[in-house]
Amino acid sequence: MYPMKHQTYQDCDYRIGLTNLFRKLWEQHVTWTRSFIISTAADLGDLQPVTQRLLRNPGDFANALQQYYGAQNAERISQLLTEHLTIAAQLVNAAKQGDAGGVETYRDQWYENADEIAAFLAAINPYWNEEMWRNMLYDHLQMTEDEAVDRLNGQYASDIALYDEIEEQGLNMADAMTEGIIRQFGL
Repeated sequence: MYPMKHQTYQDCDYRIGLTNLFRKLWEQHVTWTRSFIISTAADLGDLQPVTQRLLRNPGDFANALQQYYGAQNAERISQLLTEHLTIAAQLVNAAKQGDAGGVETYRDQWYENADEIAAFLAAINPYWNEEMWRNMLYDHLQMTEDEAVDRLNGQYASDIALYDEIEEQGLNMADAMTEGIIRQFGL
């Protein structure tokens, strides 16, 4: 742990608000990703609006991070997260079509993107360790791919159980993000 400065109720309220904000953003990230997977797998008519909502998430992250890291860095995280989501969509669609070569290509791109996200986060915040973020993102990618495969194969009970793990892991990423901001800016 790190030494804490004297805390006031206002400090605690700010930290709670920050924690809630990033938990909400990561919760939305995993929830709308799940909705995309379900809509794609079942050819639901809501795929376009679900995709649009999912792709709003990177901008929401950028808006939350801009006050700490400026517009340029916020835009970069938005770009990286948009790439993360669009690659995931391509991977899910390739898997649905039984395109093993496409799945492999998109999987490789997805992990390269995770490396870029981890490196970027570590570059803007000294309390965001690149290896820690890479490991968390790799876990996120593996679980999300497994979730999609289970859904596509009709393994609904497994798919649902896995989503519980994805949700928990998303909250862990949110808490890591929040803690890094609190430490970096002495909040």
